[in-house]
Amino acid sequence: MNVLHVCANPKPTEESVSKQLAAAFFAKLIELRPDVELVNVDLYDEKPPFYSAELYRRVWYPVFDESYEPSKVEEMSTNYASKQAEAFNAADVLVLTMPMWNFTVPAIMKAWMDQVLCPGLTFSISKEEGVKGLHKIKSIVLLVSSGGVYKEDDDRDALSRQVRNAFGFIGIDDLEIVWAEGQNPLFFDNHEENKAIAIEAASEIAEDVAELDLNAAAQEVAAG
Repeated sequence: MNVLHVCANPKPTEESVSKQLAAAFFAKLIELRPDVELVNVDLYDEKPPFYSAELYRRVWYPVFDESYEPSKVEEMSTNYASKQAEAFNAADVLVLTMPMWNFTVPAIMKAWMDQVLCPGLTFSISKEEGVKGLHKIKSIVLLVSSGGVYKEDDDRDALSRQVRNAFGFIGIDDLEIVWAEGQNPLFFDNHEENKAIAIEAASEIAEDVAELDLNAAAQEVAAG
């Protein structure tokens, strides 16, 4: 099993609830699947550039015009995106760790998504065939913490909508969410209890991910 873990939290683990969820998730996953191949991307160590006009022209102009020849500057604009897309396409499972900031994903996570979700890198697109993924990701696990509490389908939650729709566009519909909510101690006296519940849930999701991969492997053997 190949797992790509992308983290968008600048805090150390002891201060970061979302990173503590990740620690619990991976501890259980590695316990169950010691053969897991894990690639960690800390976005504060590998900072993505903002989406540029050069990147847009490089990835989208050939979609509109097959004869388009990118400039050297446009080719260079894909350096970060190509490296990240290679890791993305090699993964079976994508794990995204982040806090909710201003009701959505941190800007650095959005910048990473803009780099990776490009035609010719992680998906192909045409009028005849529509959108087709170039990856093999089966599932996304979203590990999130937030100061407030957000019920399902809460209009204030732009974070899960962003992730679900952006990756759903390239054919990844299986999204598991572990959410440590109510982490603002000013307003929630039970924030530690909420965190403990989320940490337990992260371990349970790891069990599901390990089992899903094992079932898939068993099906491949039976079919082969």
